Amino acid sequence: MSGPLVVLIAAASVTVLALLAAAGAGKLARMDGATCPTALMRAATTFASVLTLAAAVTGALAQVLS
Repeated sequence: MSGPLVVLIAAASVTVLALLAAAGAGKLARMDGATCPTALMRAATTFASVLTLAAAVTGALAQVLS
């Protein structure tokens, strides 16, 4: 497999994982009685947090492996 293809597949996988986590957080917030805007904000926060965590892990691995 070529390098850019692996990067593209990894980025897509992380994005899908972040979307799934955000959907779960939004659904749980809504089930807990939060209003729609509040649930959406919790979902957005979760999405951003997962992407930030993935970027931090990638940066740490890049430092260790190079």
